[in-house]
Amino acid sequence: MRFDIPETMHAVLLTGHGGPEKLEYRSDVKVPRPNRGEVLIRVGATAVNNTDINTRIGWYSKQVKSATQAGNSTGFDQVDNEDASWSGIALQFPLIQGADCCGRVVAVGEDVDPSRIGQRVLVRNMLRTPVDGRPFECWTYGSDINGAFAQYTVAPDADIWAINSELSDVELASFPCSYSTAEVLVQRASVKGSDTVLITGASGGVGSAAVQLVKCRGARVIAIASNTKREEILSLGADQVVDRGADLIESLGKNSVSVVLDLVGGPDWPSLLQVLRTGGRYAVAGAIAGPLVELDLRTLYLKDLTFFGCTWQDDQVFDSLVEHIEASRIRPLVSKVYPLSEIVQAQADFVEKRHTGKLVLVPPQEYGHENR
Repeated sequence: MRFDIPETMHAVLLTGHGGPEKLEYRSDVKVPRPNRGEVLIRVGATAVNNTDINTRIGWYSKQVKSATQAGNSTGFDQVDNEDASWSGIALQFPLIQGADCCGRVVAVGEDVDPSRIGQRVLVRNMLRTPVDGRPFECWTYGSDINGAFAQYTVAPDADIWAINSELSDVELASFPCSYSTAEVLVQRASVKGSDTVLITGASGGVGSAAVQLVKCRGARVIAIASNTKREEILSLGADQVVDRGADLIESLGKNSVSVVLDLVGGPDWPSLLQVLRTGGRYAVAGAIAGPLVELDLRTLYLKDLTFFGCTWQDDQVFDSLVEHIEASRIRPLVSKVYPLSEIVQAQADFVEKRHTGKLVLVPPQEYGHENR
């Protein structure tokens, strides 16, 4: 099987840290070519994630103290470009973002099995190949290397998974970043069927994924989300939904849950530890409401709590995710689909948080013909 590959493509270039004006949609970007150990993927669909916006506005810089929403329009004046990335290494601009990718392999580099050409694949967003598989070193797709906000993208052969599913590219593109993040939260916290798990930000991409993945373990789920999204969250399997503006201690009582999966942080954070039982586990992979929280160390040690920071993913995380998808144990939750050219609007809608699940982007489908 052979695909005709053009010289140029449509892509979104991030030209620096700042507001939406830093996103430049172009139709003359050179199509990349795979190097040794890499594949070229024709992107079928990608999606919007918090990390895309956090990276654009420079929120990962330790100089930034506020919630992500505060910088969406203009970025942050106090960003230190040297540490404004997942890895703490300065980003190289222009950058093609996009942590989610579902597509088809159309070419391979040296030392890659040519039979991969034509495979429908998902890209693991937490790449292992560029760091030689070393634990707790992060090299992220769409941040440390170019991602899927384009018609074509390159990825390491060892970091792509062939996917056997009846789901569409749009549906499959909603999985990689959010669901793998949720899966690592669930695995690190060792969620089991006897647990009662509280999930913050349950209507977002990671939160809604976590609801499903926790239910796969047979545990009880208490989800925090707006009352307007209550029915959607219950339909995913949540046993109870608490309005995000409610007093948690009043709603649930102290020492009422065994696990907290947190994506929000912010000023209400101390109440999460109050509702955790003695010996409980707290896992965090986001802080959209604010990265700085107040911790009373006496609560931590007198209740024998265990904290897990969750970013790096070992191989079994994506293995498990693909297995769940192919076995139809989890389902995609796509709220809206946009052409890639409308990325600014898609990100603006994402920040408003009026949706449940994922916002998906589709690049132009003007590809060369396939030859057999």
